[in-house]
Amino acid sequence: MNPHGGFSRRGWLLFGAMALLWGVPYLFISVAVESFSPPAIVAGRTLIAALLLLPFAIRGGALREAWTVWPWVLAFGAIEMAGPFVLLGHAEMTLPSGMTGLLVATVPLFAALIALGGGDRGVLRPARGIGLLIGFIGVAIVVAGPGLFGGEVSLLAAGEVLLVAVLYAIAPFIVARKLSHIPSLGTITLSLLMIGVIYLPIGLLTQHEVPTLPSIAALLALAVICTAVAFLAFFALIREVGPVRAPLFTYVNPVVAIILGAIVLSEPLTPGLLIGFPLIIIGCWFAATGGRLRPPASAPPGLVAAPLPPAP
Repeated sequence: MNPHGGFSRRGWLLFGAMALLWGVPYLFISVAVESFSPPAIVAGRTLIAALLLLPFAIRGGALREAWTVWPWVLAFGAIEMAGPFVLLGHAEMTLPSGMTGLLVATVPLFAALIALGGGDRGVLRPARGIGLLIGFIGVAIVVAGPGLFGGEVSLLAAGEVLLVAVLYAIAPFIVARKLSHIPSLGTITLSLLMIGVIYLPIGLLTQHEVPTLPSIAALLALAVICTAVAFLAFFALIREVGPVRAPLFTYVNPVVAIILGAIVLSEPLTPGLLIGFPLIIIGCWFAATGGRLRPPASAPPGLVAAPLPPAP
């Protein structure tokens, strides 16, 4: 196991697994909203995932540690899960899953801006600054593309997804500043449980039709595969390749989302999407990393905090 050298075979397997596990949720969300209300999806996904992770969190004492700072855990859950999950569900009632996944990939752009607002002047380095500019040009092309090249896109839905990206960019700062001493498994499990309990009555009140079997299967897949299993795999990836390079799989997630949307749901690959896609990915890469795969030499590996990428 060499977190700061080349990827091991196990590391590559985990990397590929995470690219798929957090690239496929947009497809499942698109299917689930056909007969589930967005709040019902949030309640089902979070409660099921929490119950699956609960034994692991209790056994290691992580849940007990997380409970000592439950207000911050709840704040993290509201920003990382409660808001984004319901916004994504509502947006995908009109927005293609591939475009949704691509717009969520703008998280590093907003994270860079938030870091700049917090005094991190490293964001102003040429490579990262150019990355911000390229990334936002890509977003503009994706959102305006259907109008420029033919077709329509819901600006409200696109705005909801971009708001999700902003929330996902904020959440890691809460972890870094208020929850860094708490085991990640405890934070995730307790936040899932809290959000699930809060959303359960809302989900029951807003669910007005009998769910179809495909929607039920999609909801179970979201909870088990894309939440519980995905977080366990992510923790294993951090142990295998280190906290800095582990989240790099998020740059592959949009590719998975777009391909699955086109193949499974027959979503169109519009010129705006095809032109904006590489610009967003390139922009995010440079805005977040400056083009580096490793932390600067001045930052000891052990002091680099592990960011939590968005769980779509």
